[in-house]
Amino acid sequence: MRLFVRLLPAVLLVTVPAFGQTDAKPEPPRPTAELTIPPEAVQQPNPVKPTPAGLAAAKKTYGYDCAMCHGADGGGKGDLAIDMKLTLLDYRDPSSLKNMTDGELFYIIKNGKGQMSGEGDRSKTPEIWGLVNYVRSFAKKTPAAKPAQ
Repeated sequence: MRLFVRLLPAVLLVTVPAFGQTDAKPEPPRPTAELTIPPEAVQQPNPVKPTPAGLAAAKKTYGYDCAMCHGADGGGKGDLAIDMKLTLLDYRDPSSLKNMTDGELFYIIKNGKGQMSGEGDRSKTPEIWGLVNYVRSFAKKTPAAKPAQ
């Protein structure tokens, strides 16, 4: 009898499903509304000049907050983006951001867009402008030479 009393809780855990547990598949992410950036934000110039120190600081922040989706090299193929099946811009391609102002990039980095959460109050304004400079720097790097075939 003692053995039965000891095993009963284990048997119940295995045979009784958890409260509220279902076999339903998780809901796919809902499409997000197109982001509307205020005109004054679009026209805002970047007051932070790109410097080696500023780019190094932005690279560190980018590594913590952005690379998981946008990729360490800005290619848009970070682990989380791949897992979520997201198609992101390749910042290494100069044409990817050519129609966006620094003000638009700042606004998106600060406030987020779609499934991307923004920096909000986690970063100070100059740091976000530094991230704009860093994102732009991906397109200025020369691509690696392809081996001759």
